[in-house]
Amino acid sequence: MATTIKARFSGGVLEPLEKLELMEGQEVTVTIFSLPLNTGADWLTRTAGGWAGLIDAERLKRDVSESRLVTTRPEPRL
Repeated sequence: MATTIKARFSGGVLEPLEKLELMEGQEVTVTIFSLPLNTGADWLTRTAGGWAGLIDAERLKRDVSESRLVTTRPEPRL
């Protein structure tokens, strides 16, 4: 059985932030993936390049420019 939980390292000990369904004395294997301490800082830099390779940027710009040429409003009555 495998489960993933969050824990906090404090005073040399990992403290689970969620309830664990373990029996007293049960041995487990722990894999640690460090999370950044300040997750709210500079979100723009962290997400830069997220769309890379997913869209054709030049085609998107052409489509936007072309769509601006199409008028959808009725001509005003003067």
